[in-house]
Amino acid sequence: MAKPTGFLEYKREMPAEREPKERITDYKEIFKEDNAKLVYEQASRCMDCGVPFCQKGCPLGNNIPEFNDAVYQKDWELAYELLSGTNNFPEFTGRICPAPCESACVLGINKPAITIEYIEKQVAEEAFNRNFVKPNQPQNKTGKKVAVVGSGPAGLAAADQLYKAGHAVTVFERNDRIGGLLRYGIPDFKLGKSVIDRRLKVMEASGIVFKTSVNVGIDVTADELLNGFDAVVLCGGSTIPRDVPVKGRELEGIHFAMDFLEQQNRRVAGDTLPNSEAITATGKNVVVLGGGDTGSDCIGTSNRQMAKSILQIELLDQPPKKRASNNPWPEYAFTLKTTSSHEEGCDRVWNVLTKEFIGKNGKLTGLKVVDVQWQKEKLIEDPASERIIPADLVLLAVGYMHPQHEGLLKQLNVKLTERGNIADENYKTSVAKVFTAGDTRRGQSLVVWAISEGREAARQVDLYLQVHSQLPSKDQSYYNSFSAK
Repeated sequence: MAKPTGFLEYKREMPAEREPKERITDYKEIFKEDNAKLVYEQASRCMDCGVPFCQKGCPLGNNIPEFNDAVYQKDWELAYELLSGTNNFPEFTGRICPAPCESACVLGINKPAITIEYIEKQVAEEAFNRNFVKPNQPQNKTGKKVAVVGSGPAGLAAADQLYKAGHAVTVFERNDRIGGLLRYGIPDFKLGKSVIDRRLKVMEASGIVFKTSVNVGIDVTADELLNGFDAVVLCGGSTIPRDVPVKGRELEGIHFAMDFLEQQNRRVAGDTLPNSEAITATGKNVVVLGGGDTGSDCIGTSNRQMAKSILQIELLDQPPKKRASNNPWPEYAFTLKTTSSHEEGCDRVWNVLTKEFIGKNGKLTGLKVVDVQWQKEKLIEDPASERIIPADLVLLAVGYMHPQHEGLLKQLNVKLTERGNIADENYKTSVAKVFTAGDTRRGQSLVVWAISEGREAARQVDLYLQVHSQLPSKDQSYYNSFSAK
């Protein structure tokens, strides 16, 4: 146990953030310089519970009490060894995970939970700073070749694990840079792209081959992929966005959120985009449809582009500020989240339905909306509340439906679920030697789940190729954690 009285002596505290007025002038991460004393104090709050519910709340089964204790003891090498044993990319999850582990923290029953996500980030940063992060050196090379299609968090995790098992791994990415959602979907103020590049250098030094601007299914056919590799892992993500098919949808000024976010990430990376294709919020009345993390990212980006006004509309009820009676600990807490982007400036409304997009001369000028209530899962409109909200730019952040079917999936003739995701049995698809992981299998989800899925799929591929596997499963990681030291 880190410090028996730590949770009594110290309150939950996060590092200081830069002022909103300052940070909306750039795309740097929002926190000020880290405070070494703070991370030791926060790690000391861990109670080393008899049953670490935090680990069960974590999709990766991270050995949380153990690495907290190592941090408190200032043994950063042990802390990273423990964390990297279950999480390939703690520098990602330490920045962008909604931390279901913290919802399950035992201390969180009657006190603020441990700052697990923040501690995780610091472990990763110290590991890189102290040169603990080394390229993988598999003891035995199997001679087997594996193709990973998609370089998002699931694909990268699968590739990392498969290379550890001794297989030759090639990652195919149809975009011009590696990273998938991490690269183009998440703004730099949440995840600086140098953090991704730093990890990719380690993976490349290990021997993993990355091929960008290769659209598998077009540039490389399914047959070529199957003939050239001993196994294939499909990690293309859930890329077909959900639309809002109401009258006026064709008007100029209505865009999917990811198109907007990708453009800005490219600008930050130094790319030049044609003015005719530019989607910008500068000087505009912006309406974001969707109350999730992607919508929040649109708000933060619109603030940095100096939008005239920003309104976020959510169809569902406003979440409670505290846990509802039907959402008890240690379940993930579905409570009202106010992100750093919200703090930078926007208005938010709930229980509002978009009825029609209004325009003039082919350009968007507003939305016709109405207040609604949910009664026994039915939507009841209040006709008296119908009104028009001014808008020059609408960003659709209402989720994703399924992976792209055209191209590779059709060529493979892989079986799909009713929802359009890739059907599987323990990560194995209906096509021999083809596996799947991440959002393309489970549907739109969290980065931490994608990493977990990539790891689990890698183990199944390894079992397929070698009959046995030294790669741990999540359950093995969890139960072995009690004797990790």
